[in-house]
Amino acid sequence: MKATIQFIGTALVAFMIGQPAFAHRNEPSPSVPATIAVPAGYEVEVKFHASGVQIYRCRPSARIAARFDWTFVAPDATLFDGDGKAVGRHYAGPTWEASDGSKVVGKEVARVAAPNGSSLPWLLLTATVVQTGETFKRIGFLQRLHTNGGSAPTPVCTADTADVEVRVPYTADYYFYSLR
Repeated sequence: MKATIQFIGTALVAFMIGQPAFAHRNEPSPSVPATIAVPAGYEVEVKFHASGVQIYRCRPSARIAARFDWTFVAPDATLFDGDGKAVGRHYAGPTWEASDGSKVVGKEVARVAAPNGSSLPWLLLTATVVQTGETFKRIGFLQRLHTNGGSAPTPVCTADTADVEVRVPYTADYYFYSLR
């Protein structure tokens, strides 16, 4: 009996060590406009909630002389799993990095305005794995959805505020997709 319990305990530990840090959640694909729908054959691998800031800097306009505009610099956010545990981060690139070291970089494919009209747009992005780990090893697409906040600041950007950096709070859900 003691040997059986010890074997089961050892097998359980070995099983748990071999599991990825973020197991597939069987998350359903969210309902989205066709413009940002993921191609057929892909399913949600994992979903993370992000909370952080979108960073903007006041810079001379590239289009109109003597005008200044808020220019997007980068995101800076923490990624959380469904239990609210911090599991990674989102930063310039745009890059998503899980705490297991896996990393993907996104490239925008399409966007639609956020339903509330004042938050960051919803996006469809292709994903390129740049560092292998369990979390993102099979990811081909991702979506940024359910955004709240994060849009460029409303104070006027002028020569007096040139090079000023503003951090605008935002939240979003990121859905990461792999081939079935």
